[in-house]
Amino acid sequence: MEWIRDDAVYFAMDRFGGTRPQMPPEAVFDIFRREMEGAYAEGGVFQLTMHPHRIGYRSRIWILDQLIEMAKDWGDVWFATHADVVEWAREHAVAAP
Repeated sequence: MEWIRDDAVYFAMDRFGGTRPQMPPEAVFDIFRREMEGAYAEGGVFQLTMHPHRIGYRSRIWILDQLIEMAKDWGDVWFATHADVVEWAREHAVAAP
């Protein structure tokens, strides 16, 4: 988990205080999109941490929809659970000499 790919960093706010999100959803999408493109170019993993009470609003959920559509358009992207990744790693682990 990396904070740069966590929606809470960008959308957290204190309802009873003066702290409000400082970035519009478009800016958050740009960060997540660039992270995903970089991971794809490197053949790496792109893992988002998202909270329903942060991203789950009509004005924000489009970010996740767009990222999923982009990944699907690439065609060779694997959508996996954490358990799927662990299983893959175990099956492909190389024994130490």
